[in-house]
Amino acid sequence: MKFFIDTADINEIRDLASTGLVDGVTTNPSLIAKTGRDFISTVREICQIVPGPVSAEVTATDHATMLKEGQKLARIAKNIAVKVPLTRDGLKTCKRLSDDGTMVNVTLCFSAAQAILAAKAGASFISPFVGRLDDVATDGMLLIKDIVDIYKQYPRFKTEVLVASVRGPLHVVAAARMGAHVVTLPPNVLRQMYAHPLTDKGLASFLEDWKKTGQSILGADDSGKKQAAE
Repeated sequence: MKFFIDTADINEIRDLASTGLVDGVTTNPSLIAKTGRDFISTVREICQIVPGPVSAEVTATDHATMLKEGQKLARIAKNIAVKVPLTRDGLKTCKRLSDDGTMVNVTLCFSAAQAILAAKAGASFISPFVGRLDDVATDGMLLIKDIVDIYKQYPRFKTEVLVASVRGPLHVVAAARMGAHVVTLPPNVLRQMYAHPLTDKGLASFLEDWKKTGQSILGADDSGKKQAAE
């Protein structure tokens, strides 16, 4: 499973990318607006930090303008994935851009029927929003299962399931069990995945036992003998 980070905060992206666990980034106009920075320059900088796909979203709603915006965004960097909404005009734009060799992320997916259309339009990624479905008392993860199962029936579909609107580590684990290709995480959710109280307790115990030995790994030569102080 690939991990994308859902943010436009450059410092967060640099920090998490340094772990080697980040495969891409998803952004949208709302996320970039929160930074107070210029849209194009922010997207360009993110593309320089992360070599994997960086989703940059169009703001138009009609096909003609969406296409122009998408073509402009695609020129920013080779790893741009143009993000379009799952509407009739969005899918038309997806088809044109994907035919031209541009990665496209079709976003705001809330049904398996929509996901089928996105795959037929040549989307590189389909982004079902699980958290928003959970918010309206619908099982968002059931949608992920349905899409993964449907796509498996058609090997010609190359669209990857990108689980979006993730609210916590349990969403990530459930998506992985279902075989979703990608999950996009807010930075805090990725950090939550590191944490477990038993890990902290075990580490504290190990360190206490090691302290009692009075030894130092860096203070010994390869034979195990204590090195003389320099």
